[in-house]
Amino acid sequence: MSVPTKLYEGKAKIIYLTDDPEILLAVFKDDATAFNAQKRGTIPEKGRINNSISSKLFQFLEARGIRTHFIDTPAANQMRIRAVKILPLEVVVRNIAAGSLCQQTGLPLGTVLKMPLVDFYYKNDQLGDPLLTRDRLLLMELATPEQVDSITHLALKINDFLKELFQRCNIILVDFKLEFGLDSQQQLLLADEISPDTCRLWDMSAGDDPNLRVLDKDRFRRDLGNVEDAYQEVLKRILNEL
Repeated sequence: MSVPTKLYEGKAKIIYLTDDPEILLAVFKDDATAFNAQKRGTIPEKGRINNSISSKLFQFLEARGIRTHFIDTPAANQMRIRAVKILPLEVVVRNIAAGSLCQQTGLPLGTVLKMPLVDFYYKNDQLGDPLLTRDRLLLMELATPEQVDSITHLALKINDFLKELFQRCNIILVDFKLEFGLDSQQQLLLADEISPDTCRLWDMSAGDDPNLRVLDKDRFRRDLGNVEDAYQEVLKRILNEL
């Protein structure tokens, strides 16, 4: 059997070419990074868990009309995906003030936003993934005005779907990151992953304890411990609902 050709290796996944140029293979890693990769570590079983969660959530969204790059999962830590050209944007949807929003605005942690906030960040490690205004984004030609409008609309629809699902799982969807790409037909597809690596998730049953409620990568960022257990709990609840 020939060794697959590596196309790209990121912080959380390795992307391989396949025999079909329209299809790629994503292998989810157990590696963990935070603070723009200044903090590094390993979370046992993270690749398998995040692949399972992402696969279920992509299928959940596809059933509701959201087009994604997901095809199937040939192995526990692998996802076959449609080849897309990723737009260099991180799209963050926020429902509750946390993380950088609190640091940049002074809003108290846990402030419920009157309406969801959609932020765009330039996907560039060397520049520290800076927050962009719409005008700067268009000035840099990172996306067209039509693509920005479509991404914003899709991000808010995805937020509605995921908030409702996570609520059924007794989890609060605080905020989350999305990435989008263009396929060979220039169609916009939801890409990357949706997992505790890319979402901020709070356990409703833990009350207001700021440490016990965390079910996402903040457990790794803030050295709260039990990271794998938290990820596994998210997967278990999603599987129970889907």
